[in-house]
Amino acid sequence: MFKTVRDIVKIPDLRRKILYTLMMLALVRLGSLIPSPLMDATIVKNYFASAGGVMALFDIMSGNAFSQMNLFAMGIQPYINASIIMNLLTVAIPKLEELQKDGESGRKKMMQYTRVLTVALALIQSFGISYGLRSGFISELGVAWSIIVSMAVFTAGSVFVMWIGENITEKGIGNGISLIIMVNVLSRVPSAISSLVSYQNYWMLAIIIVLLVLVVAFIVVLELAERRIPIQYAQRIQGRKSYGGRSTYIPIRVNMAGVIPIIFAISIMSLPGIITGFITASPTGWWATVLTWLSTSHPFGACLYVVLIIFFTYFYASITYNPVEITNNLKKNGGFIPGFRPGAPTLEYLKKTSRYVVFIGAIMLAVVASVPIILSFVFGIDNLSIGGSSLMICIGVALETVKQIEGQMVMRHYKGFLTK
Repeated sequence: MFKTVRDIVKIPDLRRKILYTLMMLALVRLGSLIPSPLMDATIVKNYFASAGGVMALFDIMSGNAFSQMNLFAMGIQPYINASIIMNLLTVAIPKLEELQKDGESGRKKMMQYTRVLTVALALIQSFGISYGLRSGFISELGVAWSIIVSMAVFTAGSVFVMWIGENITEKGIGNGISLIIMVNVLSRVPSAISSLVSYQNYWMLAIIIVLLVLVVAFIVVLELAERRIPIQYAQRIQGRKSYGGRSTYIPIRVNMAGVIPIIFAISIMSLPGIITGFITASPTGWWATVLTWLSTSHPFGACLYVVLIIFFTYFYASITYNPVEITNNLKKNGGFIPGFRPGAPTLEYLKKTSRYVVFIGAIMLAVVASVPIILSFVFGIDNLSIGGSSLMICIGVALETVKQIEGQMVMRHYKGFLTK
């Protein structure tokens, strides 16, 4: 491992990308610690102390910046919500679907639409935050101007985080948005450990640590597992040269959606509680009952959380995996799956196989998310309901980043972390 790290330092391009990524992530954490110039920190802290546990799902995505109303209070959440909406609209609107398939130019236009939608959602969300916490303003500008300035500050912070994420993806190493979420999640680890130790139940702590280690191993297996479909290319002769006649395979990842389903599920489930928190810290009546049911500590909320993860796994897989395109490419290049004729039989086989693989991946992902929720119910702890999602996000993003570093090193004839 130390030799691999030394080899990374030797490669100027890779070293520059990693340093750039670390510098950008440090900016994210710095912005998450800078307080808003308009908010009274004491009033904000008291508000979130009585606002209920649903807000924690949003707070963990921003690395405690949301509960403290710091500069990056909204974090990357508006961008994630904009991405969800654009993905849904892509399925519903044919013109957007054409843009998505239109190569690099179409991708750039889709990114522009996502950015514009991010700004619009950030303005709406920042207005809700500013209006809901208007009693905490310490500015002499008046309530109306304080809300406007606060909206500008929070929206600018969210757009800056989006810019950092996109630049990490383009100029750094790994997926910038996922890395920002991972760093924010990891910033909560010390407080989570301190909270567990405060129970002073060391048998419980030992059981939880052992189970979490097993879950980590399970997640690593889930992230690396793939179904390999054998492909044979027919040999053809053109002039004096021979083409084809080789064997390869098409890999179908068991967890092809990565951490996206968990992130989307958290975003959807946290939305009603966040909106309510802007209006009142103590909801009553039937809506309070609804919010209680939507919490992952409630059996209905836990089941809904699992269902959303499974749904988004299938949804994301349907967007990223296209068996029709794979079948057409195989036919054009003279490739075939042994035992299946090119065309319709190959397409049907790919669809059937992908359905099985996605189903297994969705169930395994749901199991990983459910284990900490079950543990929190058994031991009466609140932290682990969020810990399952955090664990999956961190490990998934870390593995993806390591794979990218691995690819960069192998391309330059160096052995990586995953090389045997």
